[in-house]
Amino acid sequence: MRPLTLRSYAGYAAGDFANNLAFSMQGLFLMIYYTNVIGLNPAPVATMFLLVRFWDAIADLFVGRMVDLTRSRWGKFRPYLLFATLPLLLSSVALFSMPGFGGDQGKQYIYMYVSYIVLGTLYSFVNIPYGSLATAMTQDPVERSRLGVWRSMGPILGILVLVLVISPKITQYAKHPNQLQSFFTKTTLTFVVVGFLLYLFTFFTCREQVPHKGRPVTIKDTLRTFKLNRALQILCVSNFVYLIGVFGVQGAQAYYAAYVLGNSTDLIPMILASSAAVFVSVPVVPRLVARIGKKATFMFATALMIVAGVWIFFLPVNLSLVVVAFFVFGLAQNAAMSLLFAFEADAVEYGEYLTGQRTEGATYAIYSFFRKMSQALSASLVGFALAAGSFVPKAPSQPHSAVTAIKVVVGLSPAVFGLLGVAIFAFYPLTDDRFKEIVKQLRARTAEQLEVAAKVAPE
Repeated sequence: MRPLTLRSYAGYAAGDFANNLAFSMQGLFLMIYYTNVIGLNPAPVATMFLLVRFWDAIADLFVGRMVDLTRSRWGKFRPYLLFATLPLLLSSVALFSMPGFGGDQGKQYIYMYVSYIVLGTLYSFVNIPYGSLATAMTQDPVERSRLGVWRSMGPILGILVLVLVISPKITQYAKHPNQLQSFFTKTTLTFVVVGFLLYLFTFFTCREQVPHKGRPVTIKDTLRTFKLNRALQILCVSNFVYLIGVFGVQGAQAYYAAYVLGNSTDLIPMILASSAAVFVSVPVVPRLVARIGKKATFMFATALMIVAGVWIFFLPVNLSLVVVAFFVFGLAQNAAMSLLFAFEADAVEYGEYLTGQRTEGATYAIYSFFRKMSQALSASLVGFALAAGSFVPKAPSQPHSAVTAIKVVVGLSPAVFGLLGVAIFAFYPLTDDRFKEIVKQLRARTAEQLEVAAKVAPE
């Protein structure tokens, strides 16, 4: 098995960069698009997020099954980077180009549901195989940690581009929603071209090296894997809790800049600080993993994120302090998030060790199911918090209660959910030494099977 190269890491990062031109686009700006451009009330939008994300989670399980059944000359995962990515990017254009319908909000709500369901389903067809691809690129723990770190750079760079391009326009066009609508449509069309080129780069630079053997797994096999795989169970539940707060921050940051700091353009230095933190974490995380292990590194990073979240809630309105706080928060968050996908990849080997079946797609789909449910709750959390704080759609300023609600979502929410998530993760059973032993036994098992097959093969 060839060691991964810089080109492989960069190619994998490019895939999540492209993912987030659709995913983070809606995560960062869809709620504010619906409230400030279309003029919808945040409460029914929050309900839509909750219901549709639940459908997305179910779709992940179906797509994971399809991925595990896929066999092609390009492998199991890479074909989806060719055929599902362009429809995904085009669905983002449709999502941010809602027709006026003559002011008929009933039709607008129908369009909102349908376009969001389409984007979420297509995202499953891209993200499940993309995420599973890492399990087929390498079995080395350090290389997987590096893949996780490089993958975490993809969304950060994508978010940075989104914020630099879009956030100034929110304040600039605050009183001209039609101009803001035109801007969203043109921007998403541009992302179609950029995103597809990035996906092609991932396709040509990321190769599947870990062999796939045996019959395709069944739904029964998948459920059995989850039932027996304690590492996957704890990872899924802890991430479900942990990520509610993390994704909530993403959905509320644009509101924080616009209404807490008073200018949507202030989102740019906030995101720049978080992005700079990623580049700091790139060399630091693998070194920490090599010294203290993935689990201890994750728990340390989460503890730092909890402290930073509480700090953000109590901060005065001072942009310099906010930038420093978001740098610390971003450093901790990205260090932790970069390891989550490495844990998921480890769970694939653990499941194969327990059951004899290698179920990358199904395992990632189960893991993604819990992530999607946390995304559903976090997205609805933002909407319901705004509604509880008496947020006024299209208004250039908001009441104190709405401002406080935004600060709770951005600061206290990730601290509270992070604390609960890391408490659950403390029971995660796989140490790095234990994982290395599992991989060693799997390789020995594979070698034995190949030896037996060679003896019984006809001359």
